[in-house]
Amino acid sequence: MIDVLLVDDHAVVRAGYRRYLEQSSDIRLVAEAASAEEGYVAYCRTSPQVSVVDLSMPGASGVQLISRIMARDPHARVIAFSMHDERLFITQALAAGASAYVTKNSAGEILIEAVREVHAGRSYLSPDIRERVTAARPVAPGPDSLSPREFEVFRLLAQGLSVAKIADSLNLSQKTVANHQTQIKEKLGVTTTAALVHLALGSGLIKHSVPE
Repeated sequence: MIDVLLVDDHAVVRAGYRRYLEQSSDIRLVAEAASAEEGYVAYCRTSPQVSVVDLSMPGASGVQLISRIMARDPHARVIAFSMHDERLFITQALAAGASAYVTKNSAGEILIEAVREVHAGRSYLSPDIRERVTAARPVAPGPDSLSPREFEVFRLLAQGLSVAKIADSLNLSQKTVANHQTQIKEKLGVTTTAALVHLALGSGLIKHSVPE
């Protein structure tokens, strides 16, 4: 029996995929969570064999949760589960330690297949994104070059959050966030937050520009 943790902030989504997972005789849902923080607590409490983690949640994102889980247990098996099919999200999730990436456009059978593959110690990508991952990396530096922590700060800066609010959201000091902000700008070759927002729009990280 494969014990699974499901982390997603939408109750309807969790209910739908719970039904898919529970239809499989070899899969057992041992816990659910609606946020990254709840997900980490549930992981520590239940020690699931496979964790299915949504990437886009209020507050700390799924990428941060994956990083925390992997820091606690380097042998953890995590599936990034997301509405996003852009290369940026895929590479960041895999860099954080995810063994698989499945888009929410995939049929329920794909998630079940991913759970079984990851449990068996193999990596897995849903069919709709395999070409994006195997394609050559762009020559110009971009968000792909950021570490998982830098990506989290970049994501929140692009959403218009202040350094103080980012520090509170990620449980970091304001000085640490400010240092990350400087490193991010240097890596991406920009000098202003407006330029960071422009990069985030171009990479699909956000859909609309934040207010001035």
